[in-house]
Amino acid sequence: MPRRDYEDDPNAPKANSLVPAASVVVVDADGQVLLQRRTDNGQWALPGGVMELGESLAQCGIRETLEETGIHIEITGIVGTYTNPGHVFAYDDGEVRQEFSICLLGRPVGGTLRVSSESHEVAWFSPAETDALPMVPSIRKRISDWRSGSIPVVR
Repeated sequence: MPRRDYEDDPNAPKANSLVPAASVVVVDADGQVLLQRRTDNGQWALPGGVMELGESLAQCGIRETLEETGIHIEITGIVGTYTNPGHVFAYDDGEVRQEFSICLLGRPVGGTLRVSSESHEVAWFSPAETDALPMVPSIRKRISDWRSGSIPVVR
């Protein structure tokens, strides 16, 4: 389902839903970060998605990472909480979702890199390589927070 991201845009449509989600900064033993190029907006992003009933936030991050990248992970920490009411995602079906995401830290424990219906490229990047990749500001902020080692409590 195609989407358009709006961040602090006065012309953005008003949110009509709030959905808890997890994203994950997955870092391998060489210090590279796992990213996917999304099919819905063409931007590079962290794996992640909507939390389902009956699962924990960590289980959501683990499931979404496997579904979107083929990589099995374990959660090792938290990068931050991101709840900017000025950041909304507008979907073709009329949903306009306000961001509510906890960004977790994880490490790979198995699996094989592969694309999914939500990603058309999946790859490992050095932290410096991420600077040149096209991505929405909120994802860049999460990667920056991880790189700086700071854990923002509220964003």
